Amino acid sequence: MAGFRQDMAGTVDVLVEGGRANPGPPIGPVLGPTPVDVQAVVGEINKVTAAFDGTQVPVKIIYEDDGSFKLEVGSPPTAALIKKEIGIEKGSGYAKRSFVGDISVEQIKKIAAQKLPGLLSYDIKNAAKEVSGTCVALGITIDGKNARDFKERVDSGAYDDILSE
Repeated sequence: MAGFRQDMAGTVDVLVEGGRANPGPPIGPVLGPTPVDVQAVVGEINKVTAAFDGTQVPVKIIYEDDGSFKLEVGSPPTAALIKKEIGIEKGSGYAKRSFVGDISVEQIKKIAAQKLPGLLSYDIKNAAKEVSGTCVALGITIDGKNARDFKERVDSGAYDDILSE
């Protein structure tokens, strides 16, 4: 068709290993037909996700038909941050009765701070309670105690010294 112009602008959502993206799938095949320099995108992704080394990170690639692009890096899933923090591969298949690890309240606070911008919580204390719910699902205890009781312990003030902003 004479005079027909197809706009190439678009958005691509990918999940990449922090600091280890490459031009292969899922990035290369999707961006290959676009005017975007795939190597430039991969380099930028690796630069901005380096802090999440080895953890799956959601990245949104927004590109224009002139080849320009920008990235929006999300936060890794809470479960991935917890597993990396305590060095386990996977959670328990029987979370209510079989525990696969233990995490400290300090580590919970660290993860809560990373996740806070994307959570419904308005402060670290409540974000920590949200993170503890993922610990329950994974079969992970918190300071040697059942994660199911963490919310009550936080509400009673047991961790005020640690979870203060």
